[in-house]
Amino acid sequence: MLLVADDGLNVFVLISNSTYLALASVALWGLYCSVMIWTRVSNKRFKNEAQQDAFLEDIEGPLEDGDFESVMELCAGDSRAVPQMVDLGVNNRELGYTRVRQLVLDRFQRDVLSDLEYRLSWVSTVIKSAPMIGLFGTVFGMMGAFKTLATAESVEPSALAGDIQVALVTTASGLAIAIPLMILVANINIKISKMEDLVGSGLTRAFAALKAGIQNEVIQ
Repeated sequence: MLLVADDGLNVFVLISNSTYLALASVALWGLYCSVMIWTRVSNKRFKNEAQQDAFLEDIEGPLEDGDFESVMELCAGDSRAVPQMVDLGVNNRELGYTRVRQLVLDRFQRDVLSDLEYRLSWVSTVIKSAPMIGLFGTVFGMMGAFKTLATAESVEPSALAGDIQVALVTTASGLAIAIPLMILVANINIKISKMEDLVGSGLTRAFAALKAGIQNEVIQ
């Protein structure tokens, strides 16, 4: 909503109303990042522990026996973290168990967790900036109201309504953006923690089987 004064476009009203666009932009960006994080976490973990256990049972035998080709076939095309990390470990097994384990953990931290943290930082920025943008609009809305009071000989209440409305709505909008995102981020952090626990337990089992498979391969 743009308001036009009789003497031309009021700069205070223009700046105040431009905060609506800024608020809409940060809200959409925060929502987009939140959806991307939620989707990525869902894609990187098994839906439940039973599904992960079933996958691990399928690969533990071949890993321990040194049948790495079968393991790679089971992991091929699977975008979830545990299959990807197992495939990475199998393909780099010539480095030795200790170095392979460190490589897998580093790659999980870099490719999965760091990416999530990067996107979460953007959501946190939106949460902090939305109320500040709203406050910015409030300040200019009130400046417009005071300008009207200062320049008019007699002021009707309706003359101040637009400036005061901008002042109140922008602050409320900033809070309305930040509060739901704070709740959403809290839920996302819980989901990430559950993913870390599930992936950690899965990799522990996979590492044990991989260690046995590497030892058998060396002996043979």
